Amino acid sequence: MALNCTAAAIPHPSVFGVEVLSVQANLVTNLTESIPPGFYSNHGRVSIKSLDFCNVTVTYTHPGRNDNINVQVWMPADGTWNERLQTQGGAGYQAGLHYAGLQAMKAAMGEGYATAGTDAGLGSEATPINWGLVSPGNVNLNLLENLGSTSLNETAVISKSVIQSFYGQSPKFSYFNGCSQGGRQGHLIAQRYPDAYDGIAASAPAINWNRFFVSGLYPLFLMDSLNYAPPSCEISAFTAAAISACDGNDGVLDGIISDPENCTFDPTSLVGTVIDNCTDFGTPLTISAKAAAIVGGAWGGAKRADGSQIWFGINKDATLVGSDSDGAVIPTTCSNGTCIRRKNALYESWVGSFLYKDMTGVFANVSQAEFDRIAQESFQQYASFLETADPDLSAFRDRGGKMIGYHGMIDAVIPTRGSQKYYDDVLAHDPNAADYYRMFLAPGIAHCFTGPGAFPDTTFDALVRWVEEGVAPTTLAATSVGTDPIIKRHLCAYPEKETYDGVGNVTRGEGFSCS
Repeated sequence: MALNCTAAAIPHPSVFGVEVLSVQANLVTNLTESIPPGFYSNHGRVSIKSLDFCNVTVTYTHPGRNDNINVQVWMPADGTWNERLQTQGGAGYQAGLHYAGLQAMKAAMGEGYATAGTDAGLGSEATPINWGLVSPGNVNLNLLENLGSTSLNETAVISKSVIQSFYGQSPKFSYFNGCSQGGRQGHLIAQRYPDAYDGIAASAPAINWNRFFVSGLYPLFLMDSLNYAPPSCEISAFTAAAISACDGNDGVLDGIISDPENCTFDPTSLVGTVIDNCTDFGTPLTISAKAAAIVGGAWGGAKRADGSQIWFGINKDATLVGSDSDGAVIPTTCSNGTCIRRKNALYESWVGSFLYKDMTGVFANVSQAEFDRIAQESFQQYASFLETADPDLSAFRDRGGKMIGYHGMIDAVIPTRGSQKYYDDVLAHDPNAADYYRMFLAPGIAHCFTGPGAFPDTTFDALVRWVEEGVAPTTLAATSVGTDPIIKRHLCAYPEKETYDGVGNVTRGEGFSCS
């Protein structure tokens, strides 16, 4: 092999404010794997066969900050490099070198890219329980800043330096790719580090972090306040009724609410309805006013004591029930005729670690005044770290950058309306923002992936065409995954909506237009 995959061949990258501690290089041979949709954000399935690559790990610190950050750069070593970089983003509290991120890095190489990711100094921790505090009452602000911003630009600088050393040339084009935390990271890069990448694919972004992380706890607050934990059969009845009432608003009966703004279904209309066989109990159940209030809170979003809005809720066809691990919106469990409220680990870990500043702190039975204060403190204390809602993308525009992404409309983790508001704010700041930033709504798609709708696995390819050929995407081709039949759609660029003219095969996506 002509390329030299050794640490001696990779000089320490030079990054302002950084001390490189070590560079390691390992040759990996014969990687053969199939990466399914969902692991490689903004893409479809990728198959890899007999790929050799050089794995370079750069470990560094910020002097005086007592951190230890790892950046991995993987580079095809078998002549298949396409002269491009594609950095992968994170998920949840993880910055990038998590399981899905590593799978995405493999897939990127399968498409010819050199690829990179960072752990932001957090290791592989899925929650902040082991890093969020330096001691009780004292938040680890250095690591929080690494996650929120600084590690992102450093990864771009380091990966480009390593690529230059390994291949003897810099990448012709550099891209960032992510969803959820990765979507937030992509937006942060466009806002704060506009020169880092030529193109950014940033979907279902966890922007407005400090607001939706508290608002997501509102249904739990309501369950505590009302002293009622509804069984899953009762919760799901509201979702089914909303879909039945609003599915046809777009002209197509497909089990998907494509026009949620015009879905006026009121959960209180279901109060008193009898569920013939509640699967949680095996007996009939009469839907209660308390359940309607809890579901209404999940849909309407968190409110303060004076009735003003803290943040948005989720759309009415999003799934409200689920397991502890998938962060159910209304998490309950029932046994022997009694139901209890469970936790939402994602949101509650934010309150425990960064607001209570006590790993043993529990979000339970708080008053309305306490809830309002938690929401206020979340924004006051951490907006500069993670909020990522600056609508001024002028520096990214001026350097010629392009950014696109989609947001699933049945996302139960990050409210879709938060992304809509951000795009509205960007347009208010620059009415011509569509020249460099486009966001697409995906009906029937949950958080990043899954759901009965059509998944836009063409998102990243559309970005590349925009960056390299100047062809701006007017729609995103999308195909459902795991449905029978398979459905196809062309997703509209927000604020346009998809409508059906009544003519054509809806399964094949015929008869739809954007307006």
